[in-house]
Amino acid sequence: MTDHLLPLTYDVTGGGPVLLVLPGGAGHPMGLGPLTERLAESFTVVTYDPLGLAHGRLGSPVADQRVADWSEGAQRVLADVLPAGEPAYVFGTSSGGIAALDLLARHPGRPAHVVAHEPPCVTLLPNGAERRAELIAQLDGPRRPPAEGESATPMGVFLAHVLRPFSAHAPDFTAPPGRLTVAAGTDSRGGPLHTTAHLLAERLGGAFAEFPGGHLGTLDHPAAFADALADTLLAQPHRKAAVTPAR
Repeated sequence: MTDHLLPLTYDVTGGGPVLLVLPGGAGHPMGLGPLTERLAESFTVVTYDPLGLAHGRLGSPVADQRVADWSEGAQRVLADVLPAGEPAYVFGTSSGGIAALDLLARHPGRPAHVVAHEPPCVTLLPNGAERRAELIAQLDGPRRPPAEGESATPMGVFLAHVLRPFSAHAPDFTAPPGRLTVAAGTDSRGGPLHTTAHLLAERLGGAFAEFPGGHLGTLDHPAAFADALADTLLAQPHRKAAVTPAR
């Protein structure tokens, strides 16, 4: 059975306009509790777990992941929690940011606004192939955690099946006006992911914003990060568009 046919797994908390959260790594929402709790004060937070790793599937065999499967899964989640035509805010960080961008590219009428935080689309840089190789070498190595079996970890799944295909993704579309913000952490200034975020915002026609912390700002500064994210989203009109559900 292919990953995109797996049952949808997600969690819902809070109240208010819907905010779909796409975690980084292998999509496991570990550590995002403080962030989502803060966001739940302003939003109905729907946290998508694309591989079901936090819902009993960690340790099961996983195929190499496709960005399109994650973004189409996100669209199916939105169809589950919202009627057709109702908009939703979308936030993705790291690999989840890449999926959020792909969701906007494939279903531009669905999101009210997308914030993609430090999506590692480093192949867009002038020396992109070298930067991607450096990224992979920095994260992966001979001591990679297991991706399957009783000792499997989300990091093991990410390194084995997400890092390479997602870091090769190069978004190429024009965002609808006012519906995209590409963000980077203040602590990432001068680094490749900060530069990539700037480049993506220019290339796709989105805004650029800085959020607290670095690549893991969602974990290291959850309250401040959540507040900055909420301010960014709530400053945007909550547009309503005609949408055909994915199913």
